This record gives sequence, C-alpha cells and structure tokens, in this order.
Amino acid sequence: MSHQSVSSPPDETLASVVVVDYGLGNLRSVTRGLERAGAEVTISDDPDAFVEADGVVLPGVGAFREGIENADSIRDDLLAVADRGQPLFGICLGMQMLLTTSEEGETDGDAAVQGLDLVPGTNVRFAQGQKVPHMGWNELQVERDHPLVAGVDGQYAYFVHSYYAVPDDEGAAVATTDYDLEFPSIVANEAGNVFGTQFHPEKSGETGLQILRNFVEICAEE
Repeated sequence: MSHQSVSSPPDETLASVVVVDYGLGNLRSVTRGLERAGAEVTISDDPDAFVEADGVVLPGVGAFREGIENADSIRDDLLAVADRGQPLFGICLGMQMLLTTSEEGETDGDAAVQGLDLVPGTNVRFAQGQKVPHMGWNELQVERDHPLVAGVDGQYAYFVHSYYAVPDDEGAAVATTDYDLEFPSIVANEAGNVFGTQFHPEKSGETGLQILRNFVEICAEE
C-alpha cells in the first residue's frame, strides 16, 4: 500500500479528501486543484484512508480496461465508499469507470470489462464524424440540480476524451456538452453521492476551481 501524505494549504481546510492512487492519472494537478479549493489531500490506495476521509476522488487518464484492471484490488473498497454514502468523485477515465461497461473494453475481442456499475450505462466512442479525441474547451449545460454544478451553467471546461458516457437513465446526466451530439459531461447516481466529470476540472481554470470548491463543500457537509 502506498500512503503518501500531501501538505495541506496554508488557509483553513474545509474537508479531508483522498485521491485514489491506482497507477493512472496526473495526481499532482488534481491534488493542487483540490488544495486550492480548501481540501486537505492524501494520495493513497489504502482502504482505511477511504473510510476516514470526508470524500474520495477517483482520477484517471488512459484506457478503460487498464483503469479497471489497475483498480481491481480496491474495487470492493470503492463500492463501499459509495455504499456508505460518502462523496465519490470520478474524473475523466475515473468518471467512465463509474459506469457498467465500455466499448473500449470490447475492441480487443474479449468480453466487456466490468466497470464499477455505480452509474449504470456504457461508454461509447465518438463515431459520427467528430474529430477524436474531443479536445479543448467546451460548454457545460446544466440539466438538473446537483450541488456539484452550483454556479457553472454555461461555463466552459477542458476536455480530452474519445469515449463518452451513455447512462441507462437519462436523469443521470447532471450536465451535457455538445460535440455534434449531446453527451453527458457530468453524471451522478440516484442518491447523488457518486458523480463524475468527463472533463478535467483541474485544467478548467475558474470553472474547474468552482466545481472542486463545490465538491469540497459537499465533503464538508457529510
């Protein structure tokens, strides 16, 4: 188990957050963003740290299969975070891992790789003539109330992805973004404690910082 503590920001911390270290993702920039938003951050893959934290962040960059396989040893611990009602925040690949499956897992001929199934649905590849990956700034359209999206309707966030989420329940889309088709850029489970952004809040300037602040406030209220 790697367990690395990260210094908290000088001003008052509002909540303790664990950034899950499972070998994928730029943990440093996510950590810095969370610290700026008022979190005390620990980077860890220790399930005990998940239990003690006010909230858990599942970051991720790369392929769905690799993400799921890397996180396999802590799958039950991540499901337990959701089960306890703790806030669980997936970013980019981390968001896609909250769903049930991905077409990306099927391309090499194997059976579909099983995601966490916390937001039932599948991830599909952009295939309507869009340039892949979808890369750069795009607009967020808030579709329903959720504390994560306070103050960000119509704002722009930074995306880099080739697959997008198609939840079984349309109501799982908290915000959508248009890229020749409308896709969910923020999803959440029915209980509202499991959610994810397809974009990178830590690379999305003021909009991203607002979302990270909203997340820290959700954690502080738990």
